[in-house]
Amino acid sequence: QKSFCQIRLPKLISSGMVLQRNTNVRIWGWAKPGEVITVRFHGHTYQTTTANNKQWSVMLSPMTAGGPYSMQIDGSNHIYLDNIYIGEVWICSGQSNMVLPMKRVAVKYPDVIAHSQNPEIRQFFVPMKYNFNHPNNDLSSGDWEPANPWNVMNFTAAGYFFARALFAKYHVPIGLINASIGGTPVTAWMSKEALKEFPSYITEGEKFGNSHYADSVSMQDDINTTEWNKHEWDNDEGLTGDIPWYKPQYNASSWLTISLPDYWQNEGVNMKNGVIWFRKEFNVPPSVTGKEATLFLGRVVNEDYAYINGMLVGNISYQYPPGIFKIAPGILKPGKNLMVVRVISRTGYGGFIKDKPYEIKEGNQKINLKGKWKYKIGAVARHNMPATTFIQYEPMGLFNGMIAPLLNYTIKGTIWYQGESNTGDTLDYHQLFSSMITDWRQQWGEGNFPFLFVQLPNYGDMQKQPALESGWAAIRSAQLRTLSLPNTSMAVSIDVGEWNDLHPLDKEDVGKRLALAAEHIAYGDDKIVYSSPICQSMKVEGNKVILTFDHTGTGLMTKNKGALKCFSIEGQDGKLLWATAKIMAPDKVMVWNDLIAHPVMVQYAWSDSPDDPNLYNKEGLPASPFRMKIKE
Repeated sequence: QKSFCQIRLPKLISSGMVLQRNTNVRIWGWAKPGEVITVRFHGHTYQTTTANNKQWSVMLSPMTAGGPYSMQIDGSNHIYLDNIYIGEVWICSGQSNMVLPMKRVAVKYPDVIAHSQNPEIRQFFVPMKYNFNHPNNDLSSGDWEPANPWNVMNFTAAGYFFARALFAKYHVPIGLINASIGGTPVTAWMSKEALKEFPSYITEGEKFGNSHYADSVSMQDDINTTEWNKHEWDNDEGLTGDIPWYKPQYNASSWLTISLPDYWQNEGVNMKNGVIWFRKEFNVPPSVTGKEATLFLGRVVNEDYAYINGMLVGNISYQYPPGIFKIAPGILKPGKNLMVVRVISRTGYGGFIKDKPYEIKEGNQKINLKGKWKYKIGAVARHNMPATTFIQYEPMGLFNGMIAPLLNYTIKGTIWYQGESNTGDTLDYHQLFSSMITDWRQQWGEGNFPFLFVQLPNYGDMQKQPALESGWAAIRSAQLRTLSLPNTSMAVSIDVGEWNDLHPLDKEDVGKRLALAAEHIAYGDDKIVYSSPICQSMKVEGNKVILTFDHTGTGLMTKNKGALKCFSIEGQDGKLLWATAKIMAPDKVMVWNDLIAHPVMVQYAWSDSPDDPNLYNKEGLPASPFRMKIKE
């Protein structure tokens, strides 16, 4: 029975942790009711008695930055924690662009990773856990890990660049608590309290609190997925014939020709979903053979298996990660080689995403794989793969499982990157997001701590005509309105997205812009230009609209010296036309179109993926997209 009486600590309170400087810090845990707990840290001794609910906590006095230190906790057992730093603690939360680890951007930042050794930047990775019935009081696992070329591969890339920029300026230890899950709508991160104005979400989340219901949904999804996959594998002629289609000895002379990269539907292949095989012969110079090379297979929708000379060199079962595969020495041979890619498409368009690298690299040598390929259909799906329910996306689940266990831990603030999953239904996003921020602040009980968020980047096909409807623009606008909450700031990222990738590689600019926001909001630096230009007001003079911006720094500028782009004007007849725009003063832009005598609305960069929005301040921060109606 002894183990039940011993002091137990939450996962966050462990060796290697970073504690928040310059404020009272809570240390807590569980023990036998009435047990006296003594905490010794940094030359001070703190004592408390465990309550009847088996919980105890002490408040450490404010401390300046430093470390490493050790902590001793005594009751019926003795706990020794070491390698503790005092500095800044930031929560990193949101969806996949916050999850996205350094290993996914390694091709862009090899030097940053190589020089990442810094025991004073640490991450605690919060494991995925949901609960629809009540808030959890602890995490299932987790450790504090210092940045080094090995560990940093699992750090949030946006969070790491944020920490790196702050460390370079303040030289204070930084602890990142990474609580983020890909694909999540904002409601997954909201408590029941935060959703009280939105009862339908509470009802939806509580359905999954019934384990029988949740299990039956999961089981049905598993059955559907297994059945769909089994049909494609069992009926794929490329695998079921005498010679598999990836073998060099297979005769593919009857295969048809296609140009890649592209979706096969765009190239005239009349098949929605199923399995298609692609083949290409390519020449390899002798200097490349006998060494390890790398295959860059762009991005393939939805699942791919890549073979070279009959050997499987890699596969990716999900449409977003880029295909980057090592080719072992000896696989490539001098002269003619064969590449075969088996692609499974489950729903929507299938194929190879344009404007991505399709090549083999060894040192400075490149072998281009774009151009003419041969193809043959292996299996035709009977129907799209049925949609699956991601239970972790349901309302309240991740708040209870991943945020609630953090609430006792003293923090400096939060950085947040989310919104992509709400672009399909944008109506309540501003109210939901605002309610979440307000609720997190109330639950942490630390006042209006800094809450810094990323405005969604550009993504998707560019449009030739100005648009009224755009899910991505609507979320950006909702995010912009959320700046009405105190101690918030927004990192505009309209220039660092990739039209063909939901997960853009440039996380350095994102992290640096969040850090600028922190320098002002969290650290009180009033001298820096910390925000992108934001349109504040407008006035009409004839058919011209004069826009006034704030956060213009030393003045507005056009990024590439050309004319301003991406402004449009709506006339009284409801027609929307591209507009001419000119910078008139350090904080003013004049916008007009001679065909519109009475403008009723002006918008800037209002589309999923605006074409080169080029209004910046001279400090290099891009203006936030916006839409503004002209008041009568």
